[in-house]
Amino acid sequence: MSIADQIIYEDNHLIALNKLPGQIVQGDKTGDVPLSELVKDFIKQRDNKPGNVFCGVIHRLDRPVSGVCIFAKTSKALSRMNELVKSRDFHKTYHAVVKDIPSMPEGTLEDYLVRNEKQNKSFVTQNSKTEGAKLAKLDYRLLSTSTGGYHLLEVNLHTGRHHQIRCQLAHMGCPIKGDLKYGAQRSNPDGSISLHAYQLQFEHPVRHEIVTITAPDPWNYFE
Repeated sequence: MSIADQIIYEDNHLIALNKLPGQIVQGDKTGDVPLSELVKDFIKQRDNKPGNVFCGVIHRLDRPVSGVCIFAKTSKALSRMNELVKSRDFHKTYHAVVKDIPSMPEGTLEDYLVRNEKQNKSFVTQNSKTEGAKLAKLDYRLLSTSTGGYHLLEVNLHTGRHHQIRCQLAHMGCPIKGDLKYGAQRSNPDGSISLHAYQLQFEHPVRHEIVTITAPDPWNYFE
């Protein structure tokens, strides 16, 4: 799929893509070309720009996660969007498929997470004073159940911790389908995990109107 086919929102200040599993948002130690660079190249060629193209990373999605990922096309937009993220006025809704049904159909999870850099994994700690512990909070709601016994959850984040949804749902007893790192029994054939950044909502950094961007659901989650 081309970058053009992945675009789900664009104006003079922002561009949002429906990220595919396996794509990386920002450069890492793998050396793989990140979306930020692919977007730059795409805009440069499409708009026939002679100079450098600006593409600022506003937030990141884990490599095996799909869904809405937004970039800033100007430094002004990036600065203002970063402020929204910092003030938690950048609202993210995810869809997650889990094998085990939650004990309650909806609720709020509050845990203290500690990140292990070497393992690239987060863990729940019972002691809030543990070195590096950070409060993680999310709301979840059961949306539907498939005939194959999988369950679709809607997740709304209050904080943005490393692997937060993956870690907290697993700790609740509901690891995400395909997420071997956090307790799933089997991987997905394409190496993805069944976690999808479904929707972003925020105040536009320039026009000051509420923007809602929704990514199509990959309904093969239930297959």
